[in-house]
Amino acid sequence: MKIDNKMPHHHSFAQQNNSLSVAGLSIDDIAQLLGSTPFYVYDKKQIIDRVTSLKALLPQQVKLHYAIKANPLPSLVHMISQHVSGFDVASNKEMLLALQTNISATDISFAGPGKTPQDLRSAIIANVTLHVESASEISKIETIAASLRRTANIAIRINPKFELKASGMKMSGGAKPFGIDEEQVESVLKNINKNYIKLCGFHIYSGSQNLNADAIIECHQQTLSLANNLITLAYENNHQPLAYINIGGGLGVPYFNHESPLDVEKVCQHLSSLLAQYSSALSGIDIVMELGRYLVAEAGLYVTKVIDKKISRGTQYLVCDGGLHHHLANSGNFGQVIRKNYPVMLEQCKSSKTDQEETVTVVGPLCTPLDVLADNVTLTKASQGDYFIVFQSGAYGASASPNNFLSQPALQEILL
Repeated sequence: MKIDNKMPHHHSFAQQNNSLSVAGLSIDDIAQLLGSTPFYVYDKKQIIDRVTSLKALLPQQVKLHYAIKANPLPSLVHMISQHVSGFDVASNKEMLLALQTNISATDISFAGPGKTPQDLRSAIIANVTLHVESASEISKIETIAASLRRTANIAIRINPKFELKASGMKMSGGAKPFGIDEEQVESVLKNINKNYIKLCGFHIYSGSQNLNADAIIECHQQTLSLANNLITLAYENNHQPLAYINIGGGLGVPYFNHESPLDVEKVCQHLSSLLAQYSSALSGIDIVMELGRYLVAEAGLYVTKVIDKKISRGTQYLVCDGGLHHHLANSGNFGQVIRKNYPVMLEQCKSSKTDQEETVTVVGPLCTPLDVLADNVTLTKASQGDYFIVFQSGAYGASASPNNFLSQPALQEILL
């Protein structure tokens, strides 16, 4: 078994007879169980182990929430609800899914800059907490809450002046569609109608997919300093008591061969000392860390089958039955400036095993040159019917891909 991309960390999937396995089943077993490729398979034990180990490092005051957008597979969401303290949702559909778990409605937050009146109405009726992104959204919430004769729970999402350095995706600093600018918050707090709105806290989220512990530590320092000021402002405007400060997530996972795993222990130790520093201001207030990718990405595999081999002007191609329509991020078309290969491997069928290797470009079935699964990788020599496997595929996979592109057959997902 050869894994391309010389991963800086070893994958956590079990092996049986030099073959990957999940929950005691080989890749071929899973393919036969489902009846076809392509598919995603997620390892339940890996997800639980990741959550458990992180909770052991986090300060006791920190509540861990799962961001459903990373992987909204219902069976996964229900499973992870047994191990986290809450959910972040980004749509009405995700909210309805979250409400069907054991998580309390007040531990579900609903974020996003374009919530519709129906989204707001549903959230108010359900008693979830709306993370508001503009002053006009607050006005809409007041109107709907008044019409329903209910009180709406909100937390104000802040667009801070600082940003999370070395971040894969920056969500703060400068002009952003997300949150209310830090300098506008005092005015907003003064104008909230307390008859219909309960301020539960603040959401300060600065970026995602960060592998630099020092950058996250610096961001936490700035976040808690800002939170300290916001708490004071809230109390001065008679918004009390606050329930939580959501400090976002941002913890990254390594995808490419130049990346090393994040030093999470260092981040958690520093967060613990910061919380002690601000213990007076934060008394009775929970700190929420909201993570998606970090909890599930490394526990997922994308599996597709080699259906053809061809040589074109010196390049050996493997053509598979899955592609960018199922795994857009792996194709490089989900934010990469220069396409890089995810860690991948080829698993041979029992009848075609060989120790020989070859350098190949692996493509999907779509009529577009963008449909690349791996470019110029050295793998075990392939035959038609072998399995091509993409690691680090547990987050932003199926639901973040154009599944209906070119009307190809649907893929399957399973949690084992």
